[in-house]
Amino acid sequence: MNKVFLIGNLTRDPELTETPSGVAVCHFSIAVNRNYTSGDGERQTDFFNCVAWRGLGETIARYTKKGKKVAIAGTIQTRQYENNQGVKVPAIDIVAQDVEFLSPKDGGDGFDDVPPANASAGGARRKPTLQPLDDDSDIPF
Repeated sequence: MNKVFLIGNLTRDPELTETPSGVAVCHFSIAVNRNYTSGDGERQTDFFNCVAWRGLGETIARYTKKGKKVAIAGTIQTRQYENNQGVKVPAIDIVAQDVEFLSPKDGGDGFDDVPPANASAGGARRKPTLQPLDDDSDIPF
């Protein structure tokens, strides 16, 4: 069974490209902290190159950027490439099959940036407000 689960932060903005046949492919990398620190108190970090295809890749490129935390479920894939000296070098990629965005939205208020479907196109979205309780005489305790 080839299955990997990782939680980490993007080390750079995702790069969305297309294959010659027009299939979307997104390349990104994540930094994953280890559960322990070294003898000198430094936390060790592993870096993983990741790839996501088609709609998943487009979604990652659209909604994430450097520093955002993501959870990835996927597979490990090995390959080789030729470096500048003409030597074949092994490489390991994580092929993402499912990605969960873990960082909160930039707004931080918990409300979506997109208006609800029944809102008017030009209208501003209002945040709900709490009404103060004027009289607590109706409370039975």
